[in-house]
Amino acid sequence: MDTSRRPAARLKAATLIAVAMSFFLALVVSPPAGAADTLLSQGKTATASSAENIAFPAASAVDGDPGTRWSSGFSDPQWIQVDLGQTATVNQVQLSWEAAYAKAFQLQTSADGNNWTSIYSTTTSTGGNQTLTVSGSGRYVRVLGTQRATQWGYSLWEFKVFGATGGTGPGPGSKLLSYNKPGFASSQQSDGNCWECTPARAFDLDPASRWATTTDTGWVDPGWIYVDLGAVAQIDKVVLQWDPASAKAYQVQVSNDAINWVPIYSTTSGPGFKETLNITGSGRYVRMYGTQRNTPYGYSLWEFQVYGTGGAPTTPPTPPADPANPPQLIWSDEFNTAAGTKPDAGKWVADPGNGQNGELQVYTNHNNAQMDGAGHLVLEARREVTPGSACPIDPVSGSGTCQYTSARMNTGTKFTTTYGKIEARIKVPKGNGFWPAFWMMGADFLTGRPWPYNGEIDIMEILGRETTKGYSTLHAPAYNGAGGYGGSYGLPGGADFANDFHTWTMLWNSTGITYQVDGTTVFTVDKAQLEATRGPWIYDHPFYLILNLAVGGDFPGPPDASTPFPSRMLVDYVRVYH
Repeated sequence: MDTSRRPAARLKAATLIAVAMSFFLALVVSPPAGAADTLLSQGKTATASSAENIAFPAASAVDGDPGTRWSSGFSDPQWIQVDLGQTATVNQVQLSWEAAYAKAFQLQTSADGNNWTSIYSTTTSTGGNQTLTVSGSGRYVRVLGTQRATQWGYSLWEFKVFGATGGTGPGPGSKLLSYNKPGFASSQQSDGNCWECTPARAFDLDPASRWATTTDTGWVDPGWIYVDLGAVAQIDKVVLQWDPASAKAYQVQVSNDAINWVPIYSTTSGPGFKETLNITGSGRYVRMYGTQRNTPYGYSLWEFQVYGTGGAPTTPPTPPADPANPPQLIWSDEFNTAAGTKPDAGKWVADPGNGQNGELQVYTNHNNAQMDGAGHLVLEARREVTPGSACPIDPVSGSGTCQYTSARMNTGTKFTTTYGKIEARIKVPKGNGFWPAFWMMGADFLTGRPWPYNGEIDIMEILGRETTKGYSTLHAPAYNGAGGYGGSYGLPGGADFANDFHTWTMLWNSTGITYQVDGTTVFTVDKAQLEATRGPWIYDHPFYLILNLAVGGDFPGPPDASTPFPSRMLVDYVRVYH
């Protein structure tokens, strides 16, 4: 670590001794692991997303020496994991943070070091010495930091995992048994709020479709749903991804005849959202039997997954591949053609017509999009009446005829991607009512799946009335519109995004999304945390790119007499890596 960037006193011998003593005392006074628990992590193989330098490797957090530590790079997210050598039941984790601690982090377990299950999550950590009681199973245990408490990285003096080997998690040969199997339920909903929310939706591996009990007779206790696995199976894991209409008290039950049921799990304090249950049982049928709801509504599940051996499993689709490391350029547009040239028809299609969200412009058929001859695509907003059109009332003219034109274009029928590094360098206009955006839509939108079930990924949105702030947001059935999952951010020193070009980047893979501006991380989305706190992750399928410059709308508000027309959104390049 370059100590010129950190308080020098932190590395003095006296400080190290004090930290070591405080850590020792914390272990003495903190609740000890149970009598049957064993320290599993010490001396085991540890790896990390990064190390600040060779003096602070991952191994230093599991060496039992409170005077050595692991320290990460100075960005989000970062992680450290330990390989316990064999499957274990984990019931306690002790963390001794250095001053560079995580404000938001998760503890996760995995059987293979690739697929992770969250067993603890917080967004309000205060660092120091933490003894966390958890329940999980796996060979690997990971600390995943998603928000730093300081400008430095993440740093742990000690990372200790307690439990017992030979855990009860999924064993060799365990696989998903419930995919596309017949489902049955106490009732099902089908109306404008939840169309065809049949039991089958919980077993289709589509996180944007769900089962729900009917509104007229189903908002009662008990409520249930079960799956026919096709043959007797040995069950070792059940995953429930709840809608907010979840169960507070419920059982997971098994049966060989769908008449006589045996409970293999029971709770009276179900937290909702995503629950991963390492439980064992045997049967052809598996049922969630709810006896008390968390809300006044019924019961609803986005996903009900059963894992184990036996049964008559249907092979699920192969998951999409994560980007290469480092990712390779697979698509780009540099906009280097002559002035007046229209967007490349092999890469972009115009998206003409009225906008959504109360917008006031008409998008033209590329009349407002062209190259400037200096290496930029120009999307131009004009004060230009479109006869015969209808828009919300324009406050400047008082007319309901659309008073503005602009440009919107996408790659929908030309190019899509699942995961990758998606990047654009853009200069935005300034003025009340402008709403420039660089974003993505799930490609199934083009084949009829309605928003937000297809998914939307907003990489950059700027409001012309407040061009010192940017927004990045995800939209899905469980979180959309004003309730989307996202964040806002600014430039150093409160600089104005409209004054120059800036590079917006999204790093997207099967575990999450990281948003960056000019190479600096501004917002992160961890898949496990999203599922545990807001709802399903629906971003594992193809998406296409969109560029547009809106005028007016619910988010930016309307233009006024001070708004400059024409105004331009300039795009230097768009690049996609995988």
